[in-house]
Amino acid sequence: MTIAPNDATNDSSMYQRMLEVVQSMDDTLPGKFEITKEGIVHDMMAPTGPHELTTLRIRKRLEKAMPEELAAHTGTPDVENKPEGIMRHPDIMVIAESDMEIQGSFDPRTLIAAVEVVSRSNPDNDWVSKMRDYPLLGIPIYVIFDPRTGSGAVLSDIHPTPSGPRYATRKDFQYGEDVTIADWTIPTDNLPRYP
Repeated sequence: MTIAPNDATNDSSMYQRMLEVVQSMDDTLPGKFEITKEGIVHDMMAPTGPHELTTLRIRKRLEKAMPEELAAHTGTPDVENKPEGIMRHPDIMVIAESDMEIQGSFDPRTLIAAVEVVSRSNPDNDWVSKMRDYPLLGIPIYVIFDPRTGSGAVLSDIHPTPSGPRYATRKDFQYGEDVTIADWTIPTDNLPRYP
């Protein structure tokens, strides 16, 4: 569900008001809150077993393939770009440990990749909104795993368009195939599907 602000300008004061709303609701309502150009996105459902197991398996596979100084991070904080008025929380953030030594939100430009496992309750957040927001934030690689279909996509090569930065390259995959994320190839076998 998206809660849009009354005016579409999304200036810094509007962003600050939305951030205050998100922070006030974060511990009282279930689900995850993020801020996009359209307003506040609330994924009302807590992640399900297949979502969490997919995230865990992808994280473990990435960390096994990557150098030790990199992390496939699944915790907090968010990634935030205040001038753009966007705050997102990828399921997995591939980032150097040294770039995590900060206070507050991560700078999205320090991420090597963002990985999302599609939510059953709000798939457009991953397939539409984040596909627009992540190149705008400067995240060079965006990977989507979709337990609804047993498929996914790797998006890369940010380029300018009249609508703003977008990913120029999309490589689709099916579960069971190997997938390359940045410099690392991992298997996608034995990833759960939504019933």
